[in-house]
Amino acid sequence: MITSLSIKNYALIEKLSIDFSKGFSIITGETGAGKSIILGALGLIQGKRADLSSLKNKDDKCVIEAHFEISKYKLASFFKDNDLDYESDTIIRREILPSGKSRAFINDSPVNLQLLQELTIFLIDIHSQQQTRELSDENVQFEIIDAIAKNQDSIQEYQSTLNGYKADKSKLNSFIKKQAEAIKEQEYKTFLLNELVEANLKSGEQELLEEEFEKLNNVEIIKEALDKSLAIANEEQIGVLHNLKEIKVAMQKIAAYSPDYSVLLERVSSLVIELDDITEELDRCTDKLINDPEQLEFINQKLQLIYNLQKKHQVDSVDGLLEIQSQLDDAISELGNLESDIEKLTLSIQEKAIILDNYATSIHDNRLIAIPVLTNKLITILDTLGMPNVRFDIQVTQGESYFANGKDELQFLFAANKGTDFGLLRKVASGGEMSRIMLAVKAILAHYSKLPTLIFDEIDTGVSGEIAIKMGEIMKEMSKTMQIFAITHLPQIAAKGNVHFKVFKSTVGEDTQSELKLLSNEERIVEIAQMLSGTVVSDSALNHAKALLN
Repeated sequence: MITSLSIKNYALIEKLSIDFSKGFSIITGETGAGKSIILGALGLIQGKRADLSSLKNKDDKCVIEAHFEISKYKLASFFKDNDLDYESDTIIRREILPSGKSRAFINDSPVNLQLLQELTIFLIDIHSQQQTRELSDENVQFEIIDAIAKNQDSIQEYQSTLNGYKADKSKLNSFIKKQAEAIKEQEYKTFLLNELVEANLKSGEQELLEEEFEKLNNVEIIKEALDKSLAIANEEQIGVLHNLKEIKVAMQKIAAYSPDYSVLLERVSSLVIELDDITEELDRCTDKLINDPEQLEFINQKLQLIYNLQKKHQVDSVDGLLEIQSQLDDAISELGNLESDIEKLTLSIQEKAIILDNYATSIHDNRLIAIPVLTNKLITILDTLGMPNVRFDIQVTQGESYFANGKDELQFLFAANKGTDFGLLRKVASGGEMSRIMLAVKAILAHYSKLPTLIFDEIDTGVSGEIAIKMGEIMKEMSKTMQIFAITHLPQIAAKGNVHFKVFKSTVGEDTQSELKLLSNEERIVEIAQMLSGTVVSDSALNHAKALLN
């Protein structure tokens, strides 16, 4: 319940602070006195958008603060999940700065408006003529039926399963689309993969083949060069090796005469050894050198295959081709994995559908039991509210589609009078009838669910006399288990409240202000008398007011 409200620098309110009690509170006042300002301030507490024009003094900030007693609402987990300090006396504050910036706080922790809206759904519910039209909304109608059917837990489990079902369906559709695209490309990818596999490529192969190709392709030139080199090195009388050995013998004769000669001997000896090794290597190269046209042709074809594949796949190495081969292999294997994934998802969807159907059937059966209960209670209450011939035809039919709250389709039909056909609530019910139906619904729901603080904003529009008294009695009965506010112009309803507040305007110099005042018993008699007879209060009006209050 809301325990207090303070407003500073908002619209016509300079500063206001008021405490509220549990039970049934009445708010009255002349048209334009500021009742809508109070509702506007509460709207900001609910997380509605702020407007800079709401500031009374454009140079000061506006502050609206409400205290709520929330110990009975089981909201500790909400505060924990959103990293907020939980207090049984929770404070919600909105600030509108002169710059136009708006800030919101829950127990002094800054929050965004979305979070504020999520919390205040549990705390406060404002109903006006406009909100009564929500009764025409199918989702609201289902909520009414499900509250009586006690379907909340089943619907929660159903929705959890439905989220998984939809996620699986979405993933399955994605896989099926991917599979269709993969099948289109599979043949071409398989051709490319086979082409690379048949090429039997190995890393580093291209360089070795190119080297071998150069040797075989120039075998005559290489042989001539090798033979010539060997002849120069080994010729018997004038060969390089023979002459070096002659130099070595000469240097051996004089090496003992000087260290310089000894060093020269060593260098010449090294040359003899090195040249001797070179000639042996030239011999080996000559022996290995063969003219093999068939091998040359084979290497040439393999190289041309590599070059063609590199050009096709736009790479410049065998390693690049091997990487593409691996990618193609993975892509083709993925198609097989997709088939496996599709099978698993299809099975998962079928299993979830069975669970959903079971929940939906249970929800449907509970609704069938609840509808007669709701209908009878509505008819009973509306009979006391001057609608003795009202009839309802509420039907739920289970279809094939999965909706957010089951598989049911709803027809909520209404007839106000005998001899009239049933019609959709939004089309055939008048504003006054909708107000009474809304009140009846809230009165019924008060016994089945923990409702937030209810504020009825002139919900009594279009009714008077005995019907107004009955509406007041219903609200008073509801207030035994919850906090009720009624903003009203009807003295019959005003007299039913436990406490009575009056909204009025006052003028201070050139400034007009709206104020909210808790009336004493005597002030309350006068206020109700004025509601009965106007500004000039007669004795009969005072007596009538006292009678209503008693």
